[in-house]
Amino acid sequence: MNVLRSLLYALVFYPGSVLYVLAGIAVLPLGQSAVRRVADGWSGFNRTCADWILGIRTRVEGEIPKGAVLVALKHQSMFETTEVALLLKTPATVMKHELTRIPLWGRLTQVYGAIPIDRAGGSKALRSMLRAAEKAIAEGRPIAIFPEGTRVAPGERPPLQSGFAGLYRALKLPVVPVALDSGRLWPPNRFVKRAGIVTMRFGAPIPPGLPRKEIEARVHAAINALEPAQ
Repeated sequence: MNVLRSLLYALVFYPGSVLYVLAGIAVLPLGQSAVRRVADGWSGFNRTCADWILGIRTRVEGEIPKGAVLVALKHQSMFETTEVALLLKTPATVMKHELTRIPLWGRLTQVYGAIPIDRAGGSKALRSMLRAAEKAIAEGRPIAIFPEGTRVAPGERPPLQSGFAGLYRALKLPVVPVALDSGRLWPPNRFVKRAGIVTMRFGAPIPPGLPRKEIEARVHAAINALEPAQ
């Protein structure tokens, strides 16, 4: 059953995603707000496909933040990348610079207001990332970041990437850590998915201005709160 569900999801979601990308390109002349509406529609489309086809739903624990705040999330699957866009209501998500080079889709991420990060770009890339983040803050948008840097399997707890501490120090925003367990049902880099409930636990805000070791330790512990004890 899980194989059939996963196959049906792929047959519905990916062709549907192409239509959303084409719709986004079509509304580019209408400006950023139109592109964001299409992007929100795509995120909602994935939520519907996950629910109706895969039987995957979300349980939210804690308080979802509003306004300009840094939201640091565990990253185990594609599921949370679209789910957090709905929960945070058009956040500025920090993503790998390479993703902005994907034909058509990459252009839409730029117009949407995502924040590309080029880990090999040095100080120039950092300044560009900070400018994009400051623009998002001026708009009152939360900034979503996956501080471990990539998707990991359940139970894995890699150290935080250095870019997180730099962003925290420069932006002077409180941090809301988010633990989640999507990888149990939607394993990274695997085709077959299982039905069930994904928990997204929003932790208490952590104030700005803490030393690097302290903020990294607190965020790392909080985003891994749903992981098995080590």
